[in-house]
Amino acid sequence: MLRYVEDYEEGRTYELGTYKVTEQEIIEFGRKFDPQPYHVDAELGEESLFHGLVASGWHTCAMFMRLYVDALLPGAAVEGSPGVDELRWLRPTRPGDVLTGRLTVTGITPSMTRPDCATLHKRGELTDAEGLPVMRLTLYSMFRRRPRE
Repeated sequence: MLRYVEDYEEGRTYELGTYKVTEQEIIEFGRKFDPQPYHVDAELGEESLFHGLVASGWHTCAMFMRLYVDALLPGAAVEGSPGVDELRWLRPTRPGDVLTGRLTVTGITPSMTRPDCATLHKRGELTDAEGLPVMRLTLYSMFRRRPRE
């Protein structure tokens, strides 16, 4: 059974689960997509302002996306996304970190071009094991409306 835009209520928060970060994946992602020294080499990371190996912010976004997709999109009548706003990396993501994802619906806007759809406005967040924010973003997803019977 599909979940339509009407199944998501403004103000509701969804827990997305946790993700444990490994040194190997930080280095692999860094080498492939963001080869700055502190993303690809622990020793060079020690010499940086981070004082160690840290994940690329884009890698941290990808971790959030994985949690979001796994937790909320199976069975969802989602049509895609027009984008994100207000992306902030608030703390470095390090090997061994366990990140927790959370998403809150902050608004619902009818589509001006697709009357069968509406856009969910959502605030996403990753926190570390101490509950401190690591990343925040505002994201938008277009969902189909429940068909009229």
